[in-house]
Amino acid sequence: MFTLDARTASHFARLALAHVRREYPNKLDHVLLDATDICGPRALHPVFYGSFDWHSCVHGYWMLARLLRRFPALPEQAQIRALFDEQLTAAKVTAEVSYAANPTRGGFERPYGWAWLLKLAAELETHPAAEAVGWRVALAPLARLFSSRFGAFLPKATYPIRVGTHFNSAFALRLALDYARTMHDTALERTLCDAATRWYRDDRACQGWEPGGDDFLSSALMEATCMHAVLLPAAFAAWFAAFLPHLAEREPASLFTPAIVSDRSDGKIAHLDGLNLSRAWCWRVLATTMMPTDPRRSLARDAASVHLAASLPHVSGDYMGEHWLATFAMLALDA
Repeated sequence: MFTLDARTASHFARLALAHVRREYPNKLDHVLLDATDICGPRALHPVFYGSFDWHSCVHGYWMLARLLRRFPALPEQAQIRALFDEQLTAAKVTAEVSYAANPTRGGFERPYGWAWLLKLAAELETHPAAEAVGWRVALAPLARLFSSRFGAFLPKATYPIRVGTHFNSAFALRLALDYARTMHDTALERTLCDAATRWYRDDRACQGWEPGGDDFLSSALMEATCMHAVLLPAAFAAWFAAFLPHLAEREPASLFTPAIVSDRSDGKIAHLDGLNLSRAWCWRVLATTMMPTDPRRSLARDAASVHLAASLPHVSGDYMGEHWLATFAMLALDA
């Protein structure tokens, strides 16, 4: 049984601390408004300039905040606190808000980065550290911006995006729901649940046509995990039975088979380690919805373990995976 222990937590913390302020290499999601916008990552994003890209930096901060809450005596706790004190300030967050709020950048990090920023804000909202009050107050304006973006965008999004990469709608809804519920934002929660219900309620007999060559999310399992967060237990049980009707026969077989990662120095192929880790997270969550006597429960838990075994040893070793994979391992181990 894979668990998040103090040794693993310390390993993950060291990885994140090494990359959240590593400015280069860097892959920008950047719309140039004029010639003065030709700037480096740190100038554009005073808080989230590291970790190869903006969204990975955000969820690196989330992981550090989560680790600090779960393991307050972590050897790296002083470094994490110092990082947050230095980076999560009103002035630096104001610069992030100014960048993202420009209407021409309305699609900046939609929806993956939006969702992770809200996930970070939700983590800080319930954090017991005394300093967390200042951190969450500083971050709040950016969280409000992306919350409003979700509120404006989802009602006009006729169709979900079902790919296994950053644009996956179900993953974004699932993370954003944590924020809405933590903040008691009933309007946002209703908008998120309405979108999920409208998009997914009639889905039946999912074929499990995955993975694609650069997936890090399971389209099938992520949708199910999202609906688990949206529906009441009885309604979810009925929906899930229709969505994956042959799960007890280990079908679709693709969902039980870890992806093969042929080259971990290739950033897109390395995504497949993330697929294995995020599937493990989904399988663990879905297993909790089943009775102990349900044969699908042991299958789900076994599938989670097999997927973790395939990719947990590879969260470090090459920067193409190292700048983000521990976050997804954390989701799975902390499920």
